[in-house]
Amino acid sequence: MSEILSILPIPAFKDNYIWLIDTNEGYIVVDPGDAVPVMKAIGSSINKDLTILITHHHFDHTGGVETLKDKYRANVLGPKGSPFKAIDQALISGDAFNLYGLFIEIDHIPGHTLDHIYYLIHDDNKSHLFCGDTVFSGGCGRVFEGTFKQMHDSLNKISALPNDTFVYPTHEYTLSNLKFALQAEPNNKDLQDYENHCQKLREQGTPTLPTSIKQELLINPFLRTHSSDIHAVLKNIRGIETTASEDVFSGLREWKDSF
Repeated sequence: MSEILSILPIPAFKDNYIWLIDTNEGYIVVDPGDAVPVMKAIGSSINKDLTILITHHHFDHTGGVETLKDKYRANVLGPKGSPFKAIDQALISGDAFNLYGLFIEIDHIPGHTLDHIYYLIHDDNKSHLFCGDTVFSGGCGRVFEGTFKQMHDSLNKISALPNDTFVYPTHEYTLSNLKFALQAEPNNKDLQDYENHCQKLREQGTPTLPTSIKQELLINPFLRTHSSDIHAVLKNIRGIETTASEDVFSGLREWKDSF
């Protein structure tokens, strides 16, 4: 199996991260909304192949694709049926393949958009999840095209992955997400400690990402719909009395939309 030499978050726009994976056989770029910072990161000419992975069609994830494709003769992989048309290899749930010696698995995770997929990349004994805008640290994406049920089901797929899976969302939303999470579950000590940790990282100009499945199960309210504290807060603040996971998720997502 090939070795991942580094996984670099390339800042773009206000709060996006484009993920650059450097292996000893080639580069992988995930969700390049802007070509310029990617070209600055890897140089004008490279001696390795470059492949682009797209999680969904939104412009802040695809805007730099065609420039990079032309400049580096890159192959573009993305979801089948996507409105984004510069995809060379269309992927569906259950697809699995090797790229630069890395084993990659695909799953369909609709909700934020209908075409959304994730890439689970395996390197030796480590797994790296590139999840676009479905799950963030401490939060989840808005439901733009899908349904709350679809997003809830997609988050359940992600939360069922092994605890030691590294998670690479594409936005630095962590502190704002944690502000909401602390309203939803104010007595969560893990959440309080994590917010302090992330505050220090951001004060130093350091990304809060990647996170991990283990971390998110401790602090992310959208993955903690079983929490009796969240149930109580939803009842007291939002007037929602339920313990059903999907209904708890819907109540949290509606609350977050207007938070």
